[in-house]
Amino acid sequence: MVFLVPFGQVLVLGGIHLTVYRMVILCGLARLAVTGRESQSGRLAGGFTSIDRIFTIWAIAYCVANSLQWMDTQALIKNLGSLLDALGGYFVLRFAIADADDVLHAIQVLAVIAVIMAMFMTNEQVTHDNVFGMLGGIPRDVAVREGRARSCGAFEVYITAGVFGATLLPLFVWLWASGRSKVGACLGMLGGAVIAVTSNASTSLLACAAAVLAFCFWPLRKSMRAVRWVLVASLVGLHLVMKAPVWALIARVDLTGSSSGFHRYMLVDGCIRHFTDWWLMGVRNYDTWGWDMWDLSNQYVAYALTGGLVTLAAFVLIISRSFGRLGTARKLAAGDAKQEWFLWCLCAALLGHVVAYFGIGYFDQMQFAWYALLAMISVAGAGGKSVDAVSNEDAVVSSYEYAQS
Repeated sequence: MVFLVPFGQVLVLGGIHLTVYRMVILCGLARLAVTGRESQSGRLAGGFTSIDRIFTIWAIAYCVANSLQWMDTQALIKNLGSLLDALGGYFVLRFAIADADDVLHAIQVLAVIAVIMAMFMTNEQVTHDNVFGMLGGIPRDVAVREGRARSCGAFEVYITAGVFGATLLPLFVWLWASGRSKVGACLGMLGGAVIAVTSNASTSLLACAAAVLAFCFWPLRKSMRAVRWVLVASLVGLHLVMKAPVWALIARVDLTGSSSGFHRYMLVDGCIRHFTDWWLMGVRNYDTWGWDMWDLSNQYVAYALTGGLVTLAAFVLIISRSFGRLGTARKLAAGDAKQEWFLWCLCAALLGHVVAYFGIGYFDQMQFAWYALLAMISVAGAGGKSVDAVSNEDAVVSSYEYAQS
C-alpha cells in the first residue's frame, strides 16, 4: 500500500492531513498495542537497540528544533505529522519484521513491488503518461530533461523512484544467492535495474555503483578498518592539493548528461560556510544563500539546515551504528559463508542509501524503504537469528568479546 499509492493521496479531517501512509501506520500501531509478539526481548527483535534509541532521539530532535525555529501552530502540526510518520512507520516495521523469516518475506514482497513499478515506469518512457497520476496526488505528465523522459511511478519525483530500485538490488542479490526464491530474485533484480535506469537520474545510478563497489570489497571484508582510513587519508590529501574544496568533486558528477551536480556542491558548500547560522536549531532563510538554494536535494544538508546540529549528528549516528551492528554480527558469523554474505548485502544496501542521500532527501514513501532496511539490520544484528536467539544488542557485543577472549 505504501509504495503503490501516491504520497498526495490525503484525507483532510478538521484541518489534519491524513495520508494513506498515516492511516496504515495508525492501524499498525493499534495492532502493536493490542497484540504484539512477545518474546524474551519484548516485542522488537533484539530488544530496544541503540539504533532504536538514536532513531527516536533523531525524530524528536528534528520535531522540536524545527517547531522552535518557526514558532507557528501550523508548523507544529506539520512537524507532529512528520513525527508520526517517522516514529510510527519505523516501529511498525520493527514490529512486523521480527525474525529472519520476516526479512525473507519482506524482500520477496519488495521484489513483487519492484516488478510492478518497473512495468509502469517503462510505460512512462513509451507514452510519457504516468498511470499513477490517474489516482491523483501526482501529475500525469512525465518530466523530460534534455529530451529524455524521467519516470517516477507512484513516487513524488523520479530521483526517489530510481533510488528505490537501486537500493533494493543488493537485497535481491542475496535473495538469489540464498536459493529460496531464484525466479523472484531475478525478476526483482530486473525490476530494480529498470527502475533505476528509467528514472534517468545520476543519484540512482550512483547508488547502484555504490552497491557494486561494496560487493567488490567482499574479499577485503576483514580489513575494512584499513580501507576506511585509506579513504579518509585520500579525501584529506585531495583537499590539500585541490584548488577547490574536496566537496567540489560533487559538481563533476553527471552520469546522465542532465544532472545538477553543481547545485549539490553549492548546497554542501553553503551549509559548511554558514555553520554558525544553523548549528543550534536550523535556519529559515537558507534560500537566500544562492540560486535555487531552497531545493535541499541533499539529505545531510536538509537535516542540518532544518533541524540543527543535534539532528544531523543523530542521523549520522544512525548510519554509523547500523554499519557497526552489521560488522559485529559478521564477526560473530565468521565461518558461516551464507550468513556473512547476507550481512554484506545489507551493508551494500546501506551504502547505497548513504550515497543516495548526497543527491536527494527522502520526503515521500522512500523514507519507509529506509525504515524497512533499518528494521532488517536490527534483526540481522541479533546474530541474524530469530527474535529469541539474542535478547538484546548488549548480548551480541558481549558474545563477541567472550569469543575473542
